[in-house]
Amino acid sequence: MLRARSWFVFGRRSYSVIGIDSLSARKINTGQESSNVDKRALGNTDRKQRTFSDRSQLKFARRLVVKLGSAVITREDGNGLALGRLASIIEQVAECHHEGRECIMVTSGAVAFGRQKLTQELLMSMSMRETLSPSDHTREDAGSILDPRAAAAVGQSELMSMYDAMFSQYNVKIAQVLVTKPDFYNEETRKNLFCTLSELISLNIVPIVNTNDAVSPPMYIHDDTVVPGTGKKGIGIKDNDSLSALLAAEIQSDLLIMMSDVDGIYNKPPWEDGARMMHTYTSKDKDQVQFGQKSKVGTGGMDSKVNAATWAMARGVSVVICNGMQEKAIKTIISGRKVGTFFTDTPVSSTTSVDVMAENARSGSRVLQQLSPAERASAIHSLADLLVEKKDLILEANSKDLEEATKGGLAKPLLDRLALSPGKLKTLSIGLKQIADSSYENVGRLLRKTKLADNLILRQVTVPIGVLLVIFESRPDSLPQVAALAMASANGLLLKGGKEAAHSNKTLMDLVKEALQSVGAQDAISLVSTREEISDLLAMEKHIDLIIPRGSSDLVRSIQKQSQHIPVLGHAEGICHVYLDKDADPSKAVKVIRDSKCDYPAACNAMETLLIHEDHLSGSLFTDICSMLKNEGVKIHAGPKLSGHLTFGPPPARSMKHEYSALECCIEVVSDINEAVDHIHKFGSSHTDVIITENDNTAKTFLNSVDSACVFHNVSSRFADGFRFGLGAEVGISTARIHARGPVGVEGLLTTKWVLEGTDHTAAEFNEGKRQWVHEKLPIN
Repeated sequence: MLRARSWFVFGRRSYSVIGIDSLSARKINTGQESSNVDKRALGNTDRKQRTFSDRSQLKFARRLVVKLGSAVITREDGNGLALGRLASIIEQVAECHHEGRECIMVTSGAVAFGRQKLTQELLMSMSMRETLSPSDHTREDAGSILDPRAAAAVGQSELMSMYDAMFSQYNVKIAQVLVTKPDFYNEETRKNLFCTLSELISLNIVPIVNTNDAVSPPMYIHDDTVVPGTGKKGIGIKDNDSLSALLAAEIQSDLLIMMSDVDGIYNKPPWEDGARMMHTYTSKDKDQVQFGQKSKVGTGGMDSKVNAATWAMARGVSVVICNGMQEKAIKTIISGRKVGTFFTDTPVSSTTSVDVMAENARSGSRVLQQLSPAERASAIHSLADLLVEKKDLILEANSKDLEEATKGGLAKPLLDRLALSPGKLKTLSIGLKQIADSSYENVGRLLRKTKLADNLILRQVTVPIGVLLVIFESRPDSLPQVAALAMASANGLLLKGGKEAAHSNKTLMDLVKEALQSVGAQDAISLVSTREEISDLLAMEKHIDLIIPRGSSDLVRSIQKQSQHIPVLGHAEGICHVYLDKDADPSKAVKVIRDSKCDYPAACNAMETLLIHEDHLSGSLFTDICSMLKNEGVKIHAGPKLSGHLTFGPPPARSMKHEYSALECCIEVVSDINEAVDHIHKFGSSHTDVIITENDNTAKTFLNSVDSACVFHNVSSRFADGFRFGLGAEVGISTARIHARGPVGVEGLLTTKWVLEGTDHTAAEFNEGKRQWVHEKLPIN
C-alpha cells in the first residue's frame, strides 16, 4: 500500500511534509500549487528548479539520491566490503524511506566484492597446483591478475544479496537497476530506464543503481556531450559520481548526497599546509580549489565529484559531498547540521563564517597576549566608558528586544534577565573597571621559578587558554562582562547569544569592537549571529579550546551532553541549600533565607531547599519562616521527613533534587549537622550551600565538610557571584573539580606554560654525570 502524503510547494518544486506541522508548511509555501505533484515527470533536464538556499531547508527534501563511493564501500585494506559501515548507511536510508522520502541509491562495490571472492578461489587454485612457492603467491598477486569485468560479474549478485538481506531487516524492498553508459545515449533505453525508476518509486521500492561493469565499454564519452537523438547536452558518465549527478537531475531529485572518504571540499589537498574546509560551495568557487590525486580505490577524484556536483546543482539539485565514514552522516545532513560541503546556486552571504571568526579569534588572542598589561587595561576601560556614554543607544536596542520578546510570550523571569537599565549599565561599567585594574597581574604572571642546574632556570608562567566559546541566554549584560574577562586574560572569544537579545547583543558587540580597535585587536572577539547551529559550534575542536555555557540548567546540560571533544566549564544545576542549625539567630535566619530565595529566584545561586534542625519544629522560628515565605509569594513543598511531622502542611515535593528557579522551594527536616551534610551531598549539585548558626564549631564542621564550590556561614547564597567576590564579573560558575571552581573570573581563564632557559645543556650530560641536578627553588619576586 502506498503511503499517503501531504504536499506543499517551494518555488516551483513540490515536497512532502515530513515531520513538520501545517504552519511550518505554510511558511515554506512561496510558489503556486502543482496540479499533479505526486506524478512529477522524470527524465526532463530542461526544466530549471531551485536548489535549497540554506542547510536548514534540507529537512524538506522529498526525493533523495545517495551515492556510495568505492572508498566508503570498501575496507581500508582493500579486501572486501566494510560491512559495519554499510549497515549503518542502510539503516539511515531505511529511516529516510519510512519518513516518507523517496530514496535512490547509487552504489559501487561489485568489483571489490567479486575480487575478494575470486582472489580466495584463485589462491586456493594456485596453491593446489603448486605453480608458485608459498612465499611468492600472495593475495596482492592474485588480485592483480583478475579482470575487473569478471570480478564485477561475480560480485554483482553477491552485492545485491547483501543489500537485500540488510534492507529486509527494516521491511524495505529494493530493486537492482544495472545500467551501461550507452543506455543514457539511446532515446528508447533512456526513456525505459526512467520509466522503470518512476514505477519502482511509486511502488515504494528503493532502486539501487550501479553500472554494469561486467559489460561496460571504456570510458570514452566526455563531459557536455550531445546526447544522441535529443539535441541536449548531458554529462559524461565516467564514474559513479557523474552517474549519480545525471540520475539526480533526470529524476528531479531534491538532494544528492555523495559519500566519499574525505570530509568535503578543501581549497587544496587536505594534507597540504593552508588547506581549508569549504562548508559551502557555489559555482564561483571553482577557481579557488586546487585538486589533488583521485581516489586510491575508485575511478573518480575530487575534481570529478565537484564537476558532477556543480552540473547537478546547475539543474536544480542541491548537493552535499561528505565523508561516508562519519557516523549518521545522512541523517545529520538532513537535520541541517554543517557536515560536508553544501553545493548551492544561491550566493553565500557576505557574513564572516564561524571558521574564519575562530581563526581570527586565535590570531587576535596572540595580539592581546603581546600587549602590555596597561594596553589591555586601557581597552577594558574604554569599553566600560562606552557603556555609560552610549547608554541611550544600548537601551533603544534593548527596548526592541523587550518588545519582540513580550509579543512572543517570553516568560517573565527571562524578560527580567533580558531587560537593561541605566543602573545596570552603570554597575556593569564599575565591574569592568575592576577587571581592568586586576589585569596587571594576570597574563605572564610568574608562579614558580626553579634552578634545575647551573645556568638552567625553569619558570612556570600564566598564559591564556586560547579561544573560548561562551553560549548565553537572555542576559545581554553577559556580553560586555565576558568580553572584558577575555581581554584581561588575552583569550580569543566567540559569543553566541540568544535570539531574544539580538538587537542588544549587536549594539554591545559594536562597542566591544570599538574598544578592541584602540589596541589593534578588533578580531579577537566576535559575535556569532549566523544560522550556525550550536551543535556545529560544538564540533569545532580544532578552533575552540573551552566552552562556557551561561543560562538555564537545560542549556548547560545540553551543551555538556553534545560536546564530545571540547571541555565544558559550567554547572548543570544550581540546587543550593540553606541549613538552619539549632543554634541559629532567628532574626539572621529570616533575613538570610528571604534574600537567598526571594532576591532573584531565577538565579542559579538562589536557595532551592531549606534544611531545618528538628528542634525548630516546636518553636516559633519555623512558623515565622513559613509565614515570611508565603508573604513573599513562595510556594512551599515538604520533604518526606517534614511531611511525617505534620498532619496538615505543604504538598510533598516530587523530588529532593530539583531546581525550581522560581518562587518555590522545598523544606526538609534533619536531626543534626551530620544529617544536613549528608543530605547536601546526596541531593545537592555542589554549587552553593549555606549554614546559619551561632555555634562556631558547628559552622567550622559545615564549612570543612560540605564539598561544594561555594560554602557560606550566616550569609545569603546570592553572594556566589563574580562581581560580589570582587572579580569584576564572572564568565560563569563552575561546579567542576578540575581547573576553575565557583565564580570564574580572569584567573579561571588562564592556564600555564613552562619556560626553560639554559646555555648548551643536554639531557645526556646529566645521564653521564657531566652535569648535576640542583632543583633549587628561587624567589618569584
